[in-house]
Amino acid sequence: MKLCITGGGTGGHLMVAEALVEAAVNDGHEAIFIGSNKGQDQKYFAEHSEFSHVYFLETTGVVNQKGFGKIKALYKVFKAFLRARKILKKHHIQATYSVGGFSAAAASFATLSLFRPLFIHEQNAKTGRLNELLKPFAKRFISAYDNNSSIQGYPVKEVFTKTARVRTDLKTIIFLGGSHGAKAINDLALSVAWKLKKQDIRIIHQAGEADLQRVQDEYAKLGIDDVELYGFTKELPDLIAKADLAVSRAGASTLWELSTNGCPAFYIPYPHAAGDHQYFNAKFIVDNDLGWCERESEELKSKLLHVIKNPDLEIKSRKLLTYNEEDVAMKMIKELEETAHA
Repeated sequence: MKLCITGGGTGGHLMVAEALVEAAVNDGHEAIFIGSNKGQDQKYFAEHSEFSHVYFLETTGVVNQKGFGKIKALYKVFKAFLRARKILKKHHIQATYSVGGFSAAAASFATLSLFRPLFIHEQNAKTGRLNELLKPFAKRFISAYDNNSSIQGYPVKEVFTKTARVRTDLKTIIFLGGSHGAKAINDLALSVAWKLKKQDIRIIHQAGEADLQRVQDEYAKLGIDDVELYGFTKELPDLIAKADLAVSRAGASTLWELSTNGCPAFYIPYPHAAGDHQYFNAKFIVDNDLGWCERESEELKSKLLHVIKNPDLEIKSRKLLTYNEEDVAMKMIKELEETAHA
């Protein structure tokens, strides 16, 4: 089949797209990508990907715009919709998988206008505005948080399953603030770094490019020179595989990559996420006794140190590995293949 995968804007959406194209190509399908020239879409797929063709249309988010800005954003989506229609027809696309985000609007509406099946993956516990709007028209709506979803689990790259393991001892901790970093997590890492060093716990830290120099300087002031420190890296699968505990934002893709790999996590949701969706993502994990979640506060340090002192790593790690399904991306592609024209 010839498929279109659309969506993005943030790394979370794009990681799902990456997992889906990997599965589609492995199953003998051809896939194109339609995203936006804004956000991180080009950073992920402009140069290296398994897509046969990639397109980045001029779109921006609509929901957070006001007044004339909203009208301007909608006009850009309309122009991109017309171009997406031409792209879908040019490549004889038979079905589209939307992974959400503002980048998905143009190709999703174009797919429906051509009476071709649209499949949707919702990455968060709280459904996004665009997905909520498109859900009644979709052939399938997949969500790891929805008991009515025909496929349970979350699509992640195969490497997270291949390197999955049960954590038993806390030897390495990874701090993850997402692709842009997170000052609260960076400051937390710095505040506990010396205690971790005294306990011979190694630190891996993705600080974000914008805050990298400051964090590097602070580690130097502390006299800690053996931290594995990054701004942005695409080597996260290898880094997560080495870690025994993560301190992380609760973006859906990172949350499920950690979970699939069996790495328990102490989640600190981004407080300004749309609809507070990161909190609800992490709450799902906590409610199932699979990890920890704390809001940003002055007590983060003491709460993290308490977890480090009594981590229950093996219990939570085994639960994570039991909870998560394997080959979710491939199941999604197989279901698309079976139901696209049913």
